[in-house]
Amino acid sequence: MYLSACIEWLFSKEYPDVTQRIYAAKRCGFSHVEFHLWRDKLLAEMATALEETQIKLSSFVVEPRRSLVDPAQHTEFLQALKESLITAQRLGSPPLVIASGFSRDGVTFSEQRTAMVNVLREAASLAEEAGIVLLLEPLNTRIDHPGMFLNDSRLGLDVVEEVGSPNLKLLFDVYHSTVMGETLVNILSGRMHLVGHVQIAQAPGRDEPCDSDWKDIIHALHVLGYRGAIGLEYKPSQPIAESLATVCAATGLSLTINKQTEKS
Repeated sequence: MYLSACIEWLFSKEYPDVTQRIYAAKRCGFSHVEFHLWRDKLLAEMATALEETQIKLSSFVVEPRRSLVDPAQHTEFLQALKESLITAQRLGSPPLVIASGFSRDGVTFSEQRTAMVNVLREAASLAEEAGIVLLLEPLNTRIDHPGMFLNDSRLGLDVVEEVGSPNLKLLFDVYHSTVMGETLVNILSGRMHLVGHVQIAQAPGRDEPCDSDWKDIIHALHVLGYRGAIGLEYKPSQPIAESLATVCAATGLSLTINKQTEKS
């Protein structure tokens, strides 16, 4: 496992220019970064920064965001996906993150679940053609995303399994899962092959992971078979150097500090 910096929030106070956060991440020893939306980014400059640093992208979000559980929005969602796939190919073909959208009043759970599975089958087919993995992310409804349809990691895994594409995986966010009261081992045991990415943050504040449970969480992920990126999708409450030191101490994962890059 290795750490991936979510540069949407990490380094944002120090570097308002998101492209410069890639160079900062390199200097701090990251091999991977990720971010949220792409349409507000200078993609040509970002591509240059990625090439110069040899940093890889772990993920970014399909946008504009559209509902998976509302068939009336499926055409717009698939168009957004096609455009995001093209952008991903320009940036090294990282995985793309999607969420379910909000629950629909007056529509049964079963109907909404079926709508999500149906459009995800179409989406997975497009992703297979592009050679890119899609990441379905459950989001907590208790703090950050009230009304979101997919707020349950077990349901997310069930949907990924039902779609049955190698290009659709679950994004398991430990923060969202913890807020929803889930138990990691119970959720992921025997199903880690369905997980494509993991993100972490301290709950409930969504700041840097700092408590004594994190080494156990990282160990459990390793025992269950996860070997990929651990995305640091948190909002630093400390200066960035101190924040990253706190994360490394808490998780037992390390960064190799690199003082020199090709561009400062």
